[in-house]
Amino acid sequence: MSLTRSILTFCTCILLFSNCEDTQSKKNKQKTIDSHSGSDTTVVEDNHKKEIVSDPVLQKKEAEEEPFKLTNKNLREFMTNYGNENPETLVRIKTTYGNIDIQLYTETPIHRANFIYLVKQKYFDETFFYRVAKGFVIQGGNSDRQQMAVRRFQIGEYTIPQEPVKGLTHTRGAVALSKQWVDNPSNRSTPFEFFIVIAKKGAYHLDGEHTIFGKVVKGMAVADKISNVPVDGSEWPKENIFIKAEVIK
Repeated sequence: MSLTRSILTFCTCILLFSNCEDTQSKKNKQKTIDSHSGSDTTVVEDNHKKEIVSDPVLQKKEAEEEPFKLTNKNLREFMTNYGNENPETLVRIKTTYGNIDIQLYTETPIHRANFIYLVKQKYFDETFFYRVAKGFVIQGGNSDRQQMAVRRFQIGEYTIPQEPVKGLTHTRGAVALSKQWVDNPSNRSTPFEFFIVIAKKGAYHLDGEHTIFGKVVKGMAVADKISNVPVDGSEWPKENIFIKAEVIK
């Protein structure tokens, strides 16, 4: 065989081998993509570029695993269902001064369900009666502890639409939720902080401003004791008045 023919034969073999290797490489790459098509996320390498293929089933699963939080969007549906499943209407507020029993109104279903929900979540067990306006109201459901901000974040950021009931007024012993006074034209309630009217003549100037969702049926003498504790210039008791809350029935 001549030298020229030998060189041509060698080049031809090299070319055929390269084509076969390239074809096999493409087949292997295709198999790699196909074999991972059922995985959560597939990464495809091609010319140093990466393509991320997300699995919608995984995305839905991750969304479902996120902690539930209340918002203004899901509040009504959640509290309606929760209220149907938790129909209790009597709550006991325990303090070092004694117990205060509050009867909740079924005529204010979202407010009632919200209060029951927070009691069962043990939210109030981290709070105080933090405001004492002598001869007017005592207000509970907050504290100056760092864990209080964390607890509220865990529950959610939301307010409650007004649920006015004809004939309900801020008489002595009435229980209502507080509200934000700024940028709140519809008088939505803050979900966490409640107050009890102490004034013997009532606080009727608050009618229409707050939703009354309950009344004290036992323990007004305890509420009166709390209303007479020493306070600072911001009406915060000088000694913390801790709260424990439980559902009675």
